Amino acid sequence: KNITVWETGTVGGEYIKTLGHYHVGELSETYWVIHGEGIVLLQKRKTGTDGLPINDEIEEFKAIQVKAGSKVFMEEGWGHLVCNTGKTWLVTADDSPVNFNEVDPVGLPGHADYEPIKKLRGFAYYVIEKDGKPMLVRNQNYKNVPMCRI
Repeated sequence: KNITVWETGTVGGEYIKTLGHYHVGELSETYWVIHGEGIVLLQKRKTGTDGLPINDEIEEFKAIQVKAGSKVFMEEGWGHLVCNTGKTWLVTADDSPVNFNEVDPVGLPGHADYEPIKKLRGFAYYVIEKDGKPMLVRNQNYKNVPMCRI
């Protein structure tokens, strides 16, 4: 298992988070929350007539609040990121494969595609702090996004 630790706080009003990615190939993943609390964002892209994903059109979107003891399953084909919305460290374990022969196996593993997220400057929604609570704000770089609330 892999262990990830997020510090507390915000950057520009947005909670500390992972960059987020889609998996390459047929790969699902499970996260177990060990300590703290946060929000897991999951998004599934629409598929074009050519069978390829349309990066700026999201078919389904979920914002899942988690805390110590929570478990979240990321299905194949779903992009995901995690942010720390709590007052303490957020710590998770996951079953994602790590190939230590890669150039940057932890920061940029080969099984993860970060480029669509980078190009669109994040996920379909950002998790920001408003009046001390998390709130979703739509990323305007996406053409089509379903409504979602925390």
